[in-house]
Amino acid sequence: MIKVENLAKRFGGFYAVNDASLEIEEGSITGLIGPNGAGKTTLFNVIAGVHAPTQGRVLLDGEDITGLPPHALFDRGLLRTFQIAHEFSTMTVRENLMMVPPNQAGERLWDAWFSPAKVRTQEAEIRRKADEVIEFLEISQVADELAGNLSGGQKKLLELGRTMMVDAKIVFLDEVGAGVNRTLLNTIGDAILRLNKERGYTFCMIEHDMDFIGRLCDPVICMAEGGVLAQGTIAEIKANEQVIEAYLGTGLKNKTPKEQKAQKEGAA
Repeated sequence: MIKVENLAKRFGGFYAVNDASLEIEEGSITGLIGPNGAGKTTLFNVIAGVHAPTQGRVLLDGEDITGLPPHALFDRGLLRTFQIAHEFSTMTVRENLMMVPPNQAGERLWDAWFSPAKVRTQEAEIRRKADEVIEFLEISQVADELAGNLSGGQKKLLELGRTMMVDAKIVFLDEVGAGVNRTLLNTIGDAILRLNKERGYTFCMIEHDMDFIGRLCDPVICMAEGGVLAQGTIAEIKANEQVIEAYLGTGLKNKTPKEQKAQKEGAA
C-alpha cells in the first residue's frame, strides 16, 4: 500500500531521515521501532505531508503522493495520530468525532440558511456514526465528557476513533502507548486488532513498548540514524545484533554466551 523510496529529510546540515526505503503491505500492522533520534517521527511527518522531503518519493497504491499536504492525503484515506493527542478540549468526545467527516452541509452558510432539513439529516447520520465508534471503542461512559478532561489513554482512544469517522485506508500511529496505563493500552491494542481484522485497516505504528509491538505487529522495521536498519518478525528483530547495538551502543562480539544472552534479554 505504501512504498517509500530513498527518502531523505534534511534540517540545515542534519539529515533526520537519510535514504530510507521501506514498504507497508495492505492489511498489515507494521511496527516501526528504533532508539530516540532514529528519525521515526520525521519519517511519519514526511509521509503524512507535514514536511516536504529533501529527496525521494512516497507512493500510495502506486500513486506518487510525495509532498502532498495533509488535507489532500486525508481525502485519499491516509491519516495519522500524534504522540501528544490533539483533541478539541472544550468539545465533548461525541462532538470531537462529529467534527471529522469532510464537506458537511452545516459548514456552508447557504445550506444552513436555505436547507436546514438537509443539515439536520446529515448531522443525525454523523451522530449515529459517532455513537457506533464510541460503542466500538467502549468509551460510552465519557461520550458527553469534555475531551480536555480525559486521561491520556482515553485521548489516544479518541484519536483512534477519529480515524474511524472516515474511510481510512492506512493509519499512522505515533506512540499510541506513550503515557497510557496497561489496562487502557490493552483496550487500545484490542481496538487496533479488531479494526485490522474486521474492517481491513492497515496500520503503521511507532512504539517503544516491545511487548505491545510483539502482540500487534508483523513485520517490525527498525530505524537507526535516519535509515532502515533491519526488518523482520519481532523475534528476528530482538535477536538482531545490529538492532541491539543501535539500542545499547555495543554489540555481542567478544562476549561470553552468558553475556550475550543477558544483553539480548535487556534489549528485548
